[in-house]
Amino acid sequence: MASNLFDGLLSVRSLFRDRRALGHAFNPDNLPHRGEEISSLVNNLVEALRGHAPSNMNLYGRPGSGKTAVTRFVCRDLESKGAAEGCNIRAVEINCRNVDTKYRVLAEIGNRLADEADEMIPFTGWPADKVFEHVRARMQARGGVHVIVLDEIDYLVRKGKEGDDLLYSLTSLNIGLLDGAFCCVIGISNDLAFTEMLDPRVQSRLSPIDVVFPPYNASQLEDVLRPRAARGIKEGVLDEAVIPLCAALAAKEDGDARRALDLLRISVQRAEQNEVQRVGISHVRQAQNQLEFDQITPTIQNLPLQQKLVLFSVIVNENNGLTNISTGEVYGTYEMACENAGEKPLTSRRVSSLIRGLDMAGIITAKTTSRGRHGMSKRINTCLPPAFDALEVMCSSEPVMNEVVGARYRLQNRL
Repeated sequence: MASNLFDGLLSVRSLFRDRRALGHAFNPDNLPHRGEEISSLVNNLVEALRGHAPSNMNLYGRPGSGKTAVTRFVCRDLESKGAAEGCNIRAVEINCRNVDTKYRVLAEIGNRLADEADEMIPFTGWPADKVFEHVRARMQARGGVHVIVLDEIDYLVRKGKEGDDLLYSLTSLNIGLLDGAFCCVIGISNDLAFTEMLDPRVQSRLSPIDVVFPPYNASQLEDVLRPRAARGIKEGVLDEAVIPLCAALAAKEDGDARRALDLLRISVQRAEQNEVQRVGISHVRQAQNQLEFDQITPTIQNLPLQQKLVLFSVIVNENNGLTNISTGEVYGTYEMACENAGEKPLTSRRVSSLIRGLDMAGIITAKTTSRGRHGMSKRINTCLPPAFDALEVMCSSEPVMNEVVGARYRLQNRL
């Protein structure tokens, strides 16, 4: 019988007990160090069990700070308690990065609320007001409270009118459009300032309760990892230093719990690939290197051209010996880069927004500091791995960047 490519791998003893426990989608039974945030949601959403409309909410925090996990955790118990008490409560979660238009979000809500006899709303083709009417009618027919969770809502809001129109429509449901039913919107965002991009009328209607999720520190991340490891990895496999190191490395990068889980999972995978039965520090270091290159390369490749030009402007100033680069220094270089790319420069305010996006993506750090009477300024630095060639990645994915990178620049030198 011919050999199979997978024969050798299947004979290797797996170090995992339940690999799903180390995945991002896993819903744990306990969420350490998020008691205050859970309490904020519970104290608001309990109104649904009393037959009232809970207030809208916005949850803010860095990626991996537990916003989505906490929301799922609370909504799961809310639906369960509602069923036990005879209250009709339904939570619908939508990721606005994947479902990224008003039409598609409303269609997704409507289809999640559909009964067997209801017509499914098509992916496209209906007038927007018809889609909205189906959503309203299905909420009305079901009655009770409908909790609409919009994860990464800032992504949709940045598209301008799409975000404004969606939130205006959803917040209008409780103003005379529903009888005996209510709608509550929970927005989840990495950007504290995303509501500033909303139309003032939408801001007024939304009137949310804001909950800010702080990043985890190293000790807290250990508490997150240990029960996941106990459930997902076989006993006696991990060296004592593995979990503390995964936690410390993730805490260093803005306290991202997803990053800590990825480091732990890939460390175990590396040990399996090396056909050893013990996961050590060397495997964590291998996982760290793999994650840095696997995650950063596609992120930079997929940046829009204007954001590539901004990133280039930071890098070229850093290569010239500058640290804690100001927005003005970046913008001066950016204007020259645009000229070399044949692109019209964006305004300095728009470039500040692009810098904030690069910061959120973990490619740069942009810390706002006070300059006294001269106002506020950003201190910008890259946070790329030492061996990573971002300029080569940008050139390979955007041919015009070759002209930008190959040009000469009049750069500032500080005295």
